[in-house]
Amino acid sequence: MSLPPVTPPVVPDEHPHPVPGLWAELRRRLGWAVDGTTLKETQLFLLLAVIIGLFSGLSVVLFRIAIDWTKLLAFGSGLTAPWTRVLLVPTIGGLVVAYLVIRFFPRVRGSGVNQTKAAVYIFDGYIPFNTVIGKFITCGLAIGTGQSLGPEDPSLQMGAGIASALGRRLRLSREKVRLIAPVGAAAGLAAAFNAPISAVIFVIEEVIGNWTAGVLGAIVLSAVSSVVVTRWFLGDQALFRIPAYHLVHPAELLAYAALGVMGGVSSLAFVKVVAYARPRLKALPRWTQYLQPALAGLLIGIMGIWFPQVMGAGYGYIDQAMHDQFTWQVLALLAMFKIISTSLSFVSGTPGGMFAPTLFIGAMLGGAVGGIEHHFFPWLTGSVGAYALVGMGTLFAGFLRVPLTSVFMILEVSGNYSIILPVMISNTIAYLISRQYQQAPLFDLLSRQDGMDLPSMEERREVVSVHVEDAMRAYQGVVLNIEGSVSSALVSADASSEGFVFVEDGGGKWYGITKEELHRQSKQWRERASLRSLLSPVPLPHVHPDHDLQEALRRLGDLPFLPVVNRANFRKLEGVVGLADILRAYRAAG
Repeated sequence: MSLPPVTPPVVPDEHPHPVPGLWAELRRRLGWAVDGTTLKETQLFLLLAVIIGLFSGLSVVLFRIAIDWTKLLAFGSGLTAPWTRVLLVPTIGGLVVAYLVIRFFPRVRGSGVNQTKAAVYIFDGYIPFNTVIGKFITCGLAIGTGQSLGPEDPSLQMGAGIASALGRRLRLSREKVRLIAPVGAAAGLAAAFNAPISAVIFVIEEVIGNWTAGVLGAIVLSAVSSVVVTRWFLGDQALFRIPAYHLVHPAELLAYAALGVMGGVSSLAFVKVVAYARPRLKALPRWTQYLQPALAGLLIGIMGIWFPQVMGAGYGYIDQAMHDQFTWQVLALLAMFKIISTSLSFVSGTPGGMFAPTLFIGAMLGGAVGGIEHHFFPWLTGSVGAYALVGMGTLFAGFLRVPLTSVFMILEVSGNYSIILPVMISNTIAYLISRQYQQAPLFDLLSRQDGMDLPSMEERREVVSVHVEDAMRAYQGVVLNIEGSVSSALVSADASSEGFVFVEDGGGKWYGITKEELHRQSKQWRERASLRSLLSPVPLPHVHPDHDLQEALRRLGDLPFLPVVNRANFRKLEGVVGLADILRAYRAAG
């Protein structure tokens, strides 16, 4: 028995199709025809992407200011806070955040990535705007009071929520509203990272999984416009001061390979802890959910007395690690305690992101590997900062399982393409180790724990396409020339074992007719010299051997089979493919 489809909550301003209203008013005010003859909805969608980027960028600017002010008010302006504050602030902050989440903003739990994917694939792009407000307040409080989480994932969901609200308000079509959430997600993430390329690649790699030209254009425009806003208000400085890098000796690549192994193992430990603890804490009685973030905050505060670096997002300490301001022993301890503190915050239900902690752990781990190399192999004088930078991408690749994003993020942040080789070596090793010993990526794992079966982008990437050449068979009939006579066509067709006869026009266009239709039509056209008179003027669709079978199905329609034509010689018939052939190939592929 099939389950009924999941539908989004009905809201007053939703409408499944574009209707006159604010959307039409926007067109009228901008001088475009309301009937769409002057400017199509697709073009207006690109304009809306820019508007979404501007609003998302502004919201991220305010979000970052709110986090900084919360931290300043909670811990004071001194270099170190009193130990009583370090203990009490995360605990009290956890109580307040838990109360707000449970009583007012139940949809803000989690990082925000899976919630955005759910909006795209389940709820037709619907994200309530109170989720944006709730995410802003609760994550600002959580991160500002020392919970070991980051602002990037919440910024992604806030951007998606702003986009969803605008799409509904302007009464876009259902298809556009569904696609508009990833557009806002890219804007929010780009503004938080100050890295538009990485944001675009992450949203395509993890949220929507395709590179459709129209969607890609909108995502790029929103990401760029949001970064322009954040740089206007907060300056164009990068998140980190990247030290100079150059490869001192090829033997250094072995150290980067070792970093990949360490990163892969650390990623596995991180994922396993979250996967084990999160469902067990969620299964506890409801009243404990008020206390879990506070208890997590207390434990983080205890660690923070000795290692205050593990509290909050920790971007400043990543910068210090890149400039060799910690010993390798301290860096290793910081990586370990950050895994513990982030796991405590996340599994307790505290809303916040995993991007910043992942970067922190990677930087500390990379810096530790670099420090060990300098200690035991002093003749390799490469920069510790380079190892910290590569380590950031390594954990990103192993923990979040987004290999493309992890590489481009490091390149975009560093602005130094000479680091590409160490990045690719280390990231690839960590990614492969994570895949080998952890079946599901983190975001897929979390969605299944929440009772949602969202599409796995990693599984999509790994699906082996079945092509026409895997399904086609040899054509046993005859191929007629379109200029041949009807009488000769009848003789050749009757001698053929196929019920469908192909006709070729000498220029690579293919036509077809069944034997029965040929006999029926020939009665009134027998006197004509050319077979052309019997055929439709529209040639048959054809496919090439490398075409995907989905494309073959689309072109097949009601035809018995399609001609499979050589790409270099359109007159050469490689074979034919029909519905039965396609189904047989899919069964064989498993």
